[in-house]
Amino acid sequence: MPKMTERERLAKIETDQQNLAREAETVRRGLRAQYGKLATELPVERLSEREFRDVLGHAIRVGGASALVALKALPALSDGVPERGSSGKPDARARRKPGDAEPAGASPAAVHP
Repeated sequence: MPKMTERERLAKIETDQQNLAREAETVRRGLRAQYGKLATELPVERLSEREFRDVLGHAIRVGGASALVALKALPALSDGVPERGSSGKPDARARRKPGDAEPAGASPAAVHP
């Protein structure tokens, strides 16, 4: 078998790279579809689409193990639904434990001009 020229070798390597990239994308899409099927079994309707994306995005960003440790450290809610303030958003005061310091500027006694 004759030795390949540098140009032929480069062309073969580039073709191999393109084939591997296509194969990686196919496997990636299959894996994502498999994880998507798992989400159909979870009560995701309790989250907004933005909350769902944010939770998953942050969990992926920090890594699954770190995300689990952080989430398991949170106190369990009695009914599974966070208390909501008058704005309809979760009330930050409801999530704090007794003895926790008030966030800066959030004291109910603070007077605003």
